[in-house]
Amino acid sequence: MSIKVKVPTQLRSLTEGSPEVAADGDTVRALIQDLEVRFPGIGSRLVDDGGSLRRFVNVYVNDEDVRFLQGLDTELSEETRVSIIPAVAGG
Repeated sequence: MSIKVKVPTQLRSLTEGSPEVAADGDTVRALIQDLEVRFPGIGSRLVDDGGSLRRFVNVYVNDEDVRFLQGLDTELSEETRVSIIPAVAGG
């Protein structure tokens, strides 16, 4: 199943400049693993060494933050929209 993933500007150097890519996976974790196969280096930008979503990376599934769903185990379907959004900090 191919899911469209919106990629932020900061990661587009890994996706050959593409703002949206297709990836396969039935969970967010599997989707990120597939993204890593297709676009080497992107996985380590999203997930830390412990296998958790990096602190300053937000992943949204159908406009819902996965941290408020089932995290990286959030299930996906073909109709799912996934967006990777870098956290913005300031003061």
